Amino acid sequence: MASVPIASEIEVLDVRHFSARQLRPLLEREADAWRDRLRWDYSSSTELLLQYLESRILTGFVALDRGRVCGYTFCVYEGTKAVIGDAFAAGHRTMSDADATRSLLVPMLEMLRHTPGVDRVEAQLLLFNAGEFADLFAGPEFTLYPRLFLECDLGGHDPTKLRDALAADAVATDLSGVGPELALSLWTPVDYQTAAELVHACYVGHADAQINDQYRSLHGSLRFLHNIVRFPGCGVFEPGFSWMLRERRSGVLAGMVLCSRVGEKVAHITQLCVAQAYRGRGLGRALLERSARSLLGAGFEAITLTVTEGNLQAVRLYKRFGFTLRHRFDAMVLEPQFKRR
Repeated sequence: MASVPIASEIEVLDVRHFSARQLRPLLEREADAWRDRLRWDYSSSTELLLQYLESRILTGFVALDRGRVCGYTFCVYEGTKAVIGDAFAAGHRTMSDADATRSLLVPMLEMLRHTPGVDRVEAQLLLFNAGEFADLFAGPEFTLYPRLFLECDLGGHDPTKLRDALAADAVATDLSGVGPELALSLWTPVDYQTAAELVHACYVGHADAQINDQYRSLHGSLRFLHNIVRFPGCGVFEPGFSWMLRERRSGVLAGMVLCSRVGEKVAHITQLCVAQAYRGRGLGRALLERSARSLLGAGFEAITLTVTEGNLQAVRLYKRFGFTLRHRFDAMVLEPQFKRR
């Protein structure tokens, strides 16, 4: 593929022209950015991505500054949908990191607009501030959803007295105050199907199903869970801190909280959901407390999570629990009708 002239400052080439060795220094700089901005150890994702890059199976672009790699972006295809998996640039002589990244997003969006069979594009670029690329994702064909990256300091979480609760209730399998008919158990692989059914049901008509269309079907929800559990994109899954809440007699799944390790002492809540019939009973907070207790007992210092800003009920829950804002970013969706415009 010929180079794409974005500006005299930068040259953009097909990512398949480059080896993992050539891209490793840039990806290691990106891992540093994830650690500094989000307390996230991105090294597992870096190594997996380098394997894909070495196999020349990713579609995307690399930015060059006088022949030196200074940025990259790639996308993956899921049926008729394309997901911009990442975009990152650093170290250009005269351009800001955001402007160099913009130089990669322009040809990426142009390519996807003209890719046969693609009728939807999703992107979440967590390292960039909300609104940073609003001009590129503007117009009636795009929808932007501001999202929040929240953090909770477990050591300073006084209101729930987690340390005292942990010492007094280290192995409890019920939730005081929400009914003796409910019981907790740790995640096991046999939970995939019922967990996917719960995820799908919880996101019917929800804004997050507009951001990630996997939530719209049972098959997609099952794929979403497999991605969380098997791959490091959301950290390394921790079944020992992921709790399922069920009715004791029927075994019906009432709620769950799934957790991954994203740093040596930092965990990330990848999913928290409560079935519609069980809402209004404080189960979401109870699940958070159970997860926090187990994490604190294992030496974790903080929990992070992401939530859509417009999901006011969830935002209130997290803030009351003790989460504070660390970062605000955008989820961008190129709507299905864009091919017809």
